Amino acid sequence: MRGRIFTSAIWLCLSSASAAADEQPICADRPSKSTGACTVPEGRFQVETGLVDWSHDHSSDGTMDFTTIGSSLLKYGVSDRADVEVGVTPLELLRAPGERESGFGDMLLRVKYRLTAEDAAFQAALDPFVKLPTANHRLGNGKVEAGLGLAASVPLGKTGLTIATDPELDLLADEDGHGRHAAMVQVLNIGASLGSKLGVSAEIWGQWDWDPAGTTKQKSADAAITYLLNKDVQLDGGANFGLNRETPDVELYAGISKRF
Repeated sequence: MRGRIFTSAIWLCLSSASAAADEQPICADRPSKSTGACTVPEGRFQVETGLVDWSHDHSSDGTMDFTTIGSSLLKYGVSDRADVEVGVTPLELLRAPGERESGFGDMLLRVKYRLTAEDAAFQAALDPFVKLPTANHRLGNGKVEAGLGLAASVPLGKTGLTIATDPELDLLADEDGHGRHAAMVQVLNIGASLGSKLGVSAEIWGQWDWDPAGTTKQKSADAAITYLLNKDVQLDGGANFGLNRETPDVELYAGISKRF
């Protein structure tokens, strides 16, 4: 009996080690604006944190700087295809002509559901979300808003490149606070793996906001880099550059993602 118990214990240990060895490296939504189709493995937690994110804009009205500290997405895998996510921003800092403001940001509730098999070349996932108005009125609009994204990606043959696109449709509060209107976001991203640890990406991002008070169009060209410390920890950084007057001139950020 003792021999059987010992043999079973050894088998369980070897099986666990083999499963850990076969597990894919962490897959995070950070750092780019593109949202991956991958989800957190069932029963695992994942934290994706923007250590610092700073954007700067200069216009005829003056200079504005907006900084977030510790903005995080907390994830939990509820099945082999789905995870639930909570986004929090502990500190936002706004500096504009005649205005200084700081405080807690809005919260985000998300559920991501992968539509395709984990080992499929083409990957797709639905990504609905709701924004909760937890920021003060100077940092947020005090309204519940929602949206639905579709994350999709496919490798470009044997080039080592992956192309991803993320169409998103949002329902936002009107500027005057008395109604809702549609907005749309689109991202086209090309990523490349430079070895087993280093990754880079470039993308074009656009947002169209059809507020009754006036349509706003934002566009940016973005670049990002990731470094895998191990299978469960990823470092990242990036820069976004505005392509029109309605988009901040530059945004710089750095972050870390950890799977538990």
